[in-house]
Amino acid sequence: RSSYRDTMAAESTLALSLVEEFVSGLQDSKAKDAAKGVKDGKFTVLQLVEALGSSLTSSQPHTRARGVHLLSEVLQECYGDLTEREVEVLIAFYENRLKDHYVVTPPVLKGLKALTKCTNLPPGSAVSMLRSVFQDIHVQVRLSYCTFKLKGLGADFVFGFVQSMDGERDPRNLLLAFQIAKNLIHGGYDLGKFTEELFEVTSCYFPIDFSPPPNDPHGITREELVQALRAVLTGTPKFAEFLLPLLIEKLDSDVQSAKLDSLQTLVRNSCLAVCLQLKQELTGLWTSVRREVFQTSSEKIESAGLAALTALTSCLSRSVLSSDSEDSLSTFLDFILKDCKHHLCEPDLKLVWPSAKLLQAACSASTRASHIITVAVMPSLLEQYNNRTQCSHRRTLLEVVQRFIHSVKNYESVLLAFREALCSIVFSALSESNSSLQITATSVLTSLAQQAGLLVESDIELALDHLTRLLLTEEDDRVSLAVVECAGALAQLHPALVITKLIPKLKKEMFTGKLLKISRILSTGTHTSSVYLTWSSCSVNFSVDEVVLTCRSLQRIAERVQDSEEAGRCFHDVFIPHLLSLALQAFVSVFFFFVNAFDLFAQCRAYFLMRCVWLPFRLAGQTASRAVSLFLDGDVSFLPDNSFPSHMQLLKQEGDSWSLSRLVCLLMGSVCSLPRSVEVPQIDKLLSALEEMSCACSHPLSYTSAAKCFAGLVNKKPQGQFVSFIKTVSRVCSELDSPSSSVRTQAFTLMIWVRWKTRSVLFSFLKPCLSLCSLQLFSLLDDADLGPMAADGFSLLMSDSTDVLNRACHADVRIMYRQRFFSENSAKLVQGFNAAPQEKKPNYLKALSNIVNKLPKQVQVTELPALLSLLLEALSCPDQDIHLSTLSCLEPVLVNPPQVLIQQLEALINRLLALISSPAMSVRIASLSCISTLSHFPVLPFRARVLRALAKPLDDKKRLVRREAVQARGEWFLLGSPGGR
Repeated sequence: RSSYRDTMAAESTLALSLVEEFVSGLQDSKAKDAAKGVKDGKFTVLQLVEALGSSLTSSQPHTRARGVHLLSEVLQECYGDLTEREVEVLIAFYENRLKDHYVVTPPVLKGLKALTKCTNLPPGSAVSMLRSVFQDIHVQVRLSYCTFKLKGLGADFVFGFVQSMDGERDPRNLLLAFQIAKNLIHGGYDLGKFTEELFEVTSCYFPIDFSPPPNDPHGITREELVQALRAVLTGTPKFAEFLLPLLIEKLDSDVQSAKLDSLQTLVRNSCLAVCLQLKQELTGLWTSVRREVFQTSSEKIESAGLAALTALTSCLSRSVLSSDSEDSLSTFLDFILKDCKHHLCEPDLKLVWPSAKLLQAACSASTRASHIITVAVMPSLLEQYNNRTQCSHRRTLLEVVQRFIHSVKNYESVLLAFREALCSIVFSALSESNSSLQITATSVLTSLAQQAGLLVESDIELALDHLTRLLLTEEDDRVSLAVVECAGALAQLHPALVITKLIPKLKKEMFTGKLLKISRILSTGTHTSSVYLTWSSCSVNFSVDEVVLTCRSLQRIAERVQDSEEAGRCFHDVFIPHLLSLALQAFVSVFFFFVNAFDLFAQCRAYFLMRCVWLPFRLAGQTASRAVSLFLDGDVSFLPDNSFPSHMQLLKQEGDSWSLSRLVCLLMGSVCSLPRSVEVPQIDKLLSALEEMSCACSHPLSYTSAAKCFAGLVNKKPQGQFVSFIKTVSRVCSELDSPSSSVRTQAFTLMIWVRWKTRSVLFSFLKPCLSLCSLQLFSLLDDADLGPMAADGFSLLMSDSTDVLNRACHADVRIMYRQRFFSENSAKLVQGFNAAPQEKKPNYLKALSNIVNKLPKQVQVTELPALLSLLLEALSCPDQDIHLSTLSCLEPVLVNPPQVLIQQLEALINRLLALISSPAMSVRIASLSCISTLSHFPVLPFRARVLRALAKPLDDKKRLVRREAVQARGEWFLLGSPGGR
């Protein structure tokens, strides 16, 4: 017994110590120690209550609150181990504490919350706790309720909740209160005589007007509150007699947000189910919606009103009819037709479109609604069209008809009865001379055609006849474009009819000056374009211009057609071989020698690049194999309907002629855009032939294309396969070092493209070769013949490639190359400029300007101050390209100029004023733009001089120059004025 008493004393002492340190010492961490003591069995919860005795009976409210706080914190951790008797005692204690000072209330509620989680909750205790909360707390609080066994309270519980929620303003509590109200509605609680009170206490917050404060830690949004309240208001049919008048009242107000929220609430199916309990109120609801669509200036409210009307009509369509009940849908639609139908007979008045929108919103709700409205409206629209003579009225009616076509549900049963009449007015409009009416008619025709099964074959044939006539005779580009789009839609929906009816008629007129227009329509799908290309390739009488138009059509097809195995096969098997065949025919025919085929090659190459990029892997490999075999071995077996000699030498010189070599640009388009994983066959032999053509061919297009193709293939070669590349660099440098060489220009072109295409190579054993190319390029700036070309080469090195070196073509592109190239070479250019003779300095200035101009703008701003003196020197050179490049560099720096630029203002202004008389329009515009920006600097002493100089460009013969001069002179006039800078 003595040992037991000692143990009890020790436990009591431990509990008292923890209580003292928490309550008086304000050490919150002791709450965890107390909870641990209860869990470890060192003392019980009731013993802790006894130890809190003096704290709970203190005359100081904050001391009592501190004691309750400790007990509640322990209960949060230990509620699961309490016996039923302990829970009963604690509930009684907490219910009594609810009558205490308000500072004690929060920890009391926290303790009650913990007790609701107990598994040994005594019967009736949940009701007892909630009743005490309702009776003894008269402020708004946030509380999670234990809802089981609460239904026994009946309507008293609802009344208590209404009292608790009344006047609440905290958004956190409101969100919880809305959720509780929703649970009351859907949980089967008896609302009893307090139904209206529950609606009133929640609906007083409608519409929600809440904007969360900045950096709100709770993260409650207006949308969350809106959705939670909406779920309450539309949660039960018992609210119908209160909700519908509320929505109508808010719709009738002048508050835009209230109107919008009311309409959006109506769209909810649950709300509509509620509203349908009061069908006699639908007239008032329709009146409000109609007014908002007729009179509103807000597109959001109009859209919400139309959506609400659609949802309401849809809900009425689903209502169950009995033999003796009224058809609510028909009654409701009668209201709409009565108020809107007559406005459709007034196409020149502004109410025709709101009326049409309302009718179409109801029409789109269901098949029944579509049938009722279409039968009532469509005959009137068709009659109006036939009776009206003004084209503007007819166009409006056609547009209304088109909207009905889109809004009708189950068009086969609704529109089928009007098929002939609809086709009649469309074809009649296509026969008119009014462009706007014709454009609208093509749009309506497209809509009709898209309703599968509505138009019959004869309708499509007649439509194609009208489109063909307009395509061949109409001069208005807007009409032509509309016809092309309509024909494109028909080509996708009815390809067989388009091929048999439209294409033959177009072919007759193909080369009568209408080829460009016709080529647009032939770019609307793979079926028509395949026919067109096959015919073109078999035709004997064609010109390069005609084939170029073919290529442009194919490019449009390539841009439109979705990438797939089927599309890839079509391009691989049909288009690419036909284009290669067309290009070869252009060269072997006598007619070629009288035309310029450059456009043909450019269009074919662009097409090859576009399509080969997206070819599936297997087809890409076959394309590469075919292209290489054609250009290396002269294999023409895969070309369609050809009569070419076998073993043609496309990459070699035949006698003294390199005529066929110009086709190498097509090889570049075929192999340089393929994925890196595609292996190019005979690549070493191909590189050797390309190197030879690059260095020996005399035709610029040929040797440039060969150089680009060579470098593009090197860019994609795997590591360790660069022996041929190293030999090429040695050969190029040897040719460039020989002043007497006749192919120095060709060698330079190959070197610059090789250096450019391999700028992303990271292999260390290649860096000496690349450095040698760079050194060679710098040395050429002093060359009498190649100096200007070398300076332009720096621009090429810093530019992006549109045809080969880009990620779209699967090239290896190293990031931040420009910045590295600038940091490694800018100092060398400055040194070279300082050491060069006067006649060679422009080359260095142009090279430096080209490098700086291609840098990212943020890097320019950082680096330009150190190069400013050289850039000012560049503005004094006679080369207009240097002027434009340098001005482009200066423009971003002038926005936030460094101090060194402010110190050079006089020199800068002198050079800019000299350039406003440049022969190049682009230089005049750029210099005037810079002068305009300089007006923001401390330049008042220069004002009179600049204004005199700006008088001359005001009379410039180019409008863009005059406009820039006016802008600049206006800025300088404001200097020193009272209202100016």
